[in-house]
Amino acid sequence: MSYFQAIVLGILQGVTELFPVSSLGHGVLVPALLGWDNLVSTDNKRNPFYLAFLVGLHVGTAIALIVYYRQTWTKIIGGFFTSIQDRSIAKPNQRLAWLLIVGTIPVGIVGLAFEHKLRELFSNPLDAAIFLTINGVILLAGELIRRRSLANAGRLRAPKGAHAKIAASDEEGASFRHLDSLSLGRGTAIGTSQILALFAGISRSGVSMVSGILSGLDHEDAARFTFLLATPVILAAGLYKLPDLLGPNGNGIRGQCLVGSIAAGLAAYAAVKFLTKWFQSHTLWPFAIYSLVVGGLCIIRFA
Repeated sequence: MSYFQAIVLGILQGVTELFPVSSLGHGVLVPALLGWDNLVSTDNKRNPFYLAFLVGLHVGTAIALIVYYRQTWTKIIGGFFTSIQDRSIAKPNQRLAWLLIVGTIPVGIVGLAFEHKLRELFSNPLDAAIFLTINGVILLAGELIRRRSLANAGRLRAPKGAHAKIAASDEEGASFRHLDSLSLGRGTAIGTSQILALFAGISRSGVSMVSGILSGLDHEDAARFTFLLATPVILAAGLYKLPDLLGPNGNGIRGQCLVGSIAAGLAAYAAVKFLTKWFQSHTLWPFAIYSLVVGGLCIIRFA
């Protein structure tokens, strides 16, 4: 692996991890489209260095999220300890701390249990293309169901003719649930949805946001919870692969992994800064179209 490839893949991972278009799927499809078959094809060999490298990039992405939300994480950690002390989850930061805990457990357990099977699926571009297309369907369906729910509840502020639109922005809706009022059960359900992202092509942030908006959150709160929820998961995934990078799988790519992780971190910071503003007034609709179009074209390419 060259340093140029490491930088490209680092930027790709940092952006697509947070944009709801699947970093794992793009990590399979882009090298295949660029003719970097030597990277993905090695996953079926005894030392799958590419998978170890790609998951190792998660550390850079997680650090970027921690830095961006550093003040929020300070409050969350404080809320966790005061919750233990007070034996209560009445305060917003206490509730958010436990929402993140219960939301992280299911995907952590499933990820550890099925990592080997998912590794076998990982190197197939056609599978990734199919799952990316499914990702588009999930995003589109989430927006359609949300709009219908708002319309049925009489909570759309849009003009009469605007009901033909597929997606409803938060400015068109009313009476959304606040994140600090989300139940632990709903938080667990949102976190559990991340399990789908263990398949290359399904976006972690995408399925989490869809679960969030279907739970009554607006796009901004759904995105915020999604990015906070993703942080411990992707950090743990990256740290879990560090022994592989320090072992035989890391021979000849440790420097590239470091450079790629820095690129991933910088890209992720820019991505989360952009997306937090985007979801203040926009929806998942463009990302659904992207996933459907790119996924469909890649199915044709690799079928």
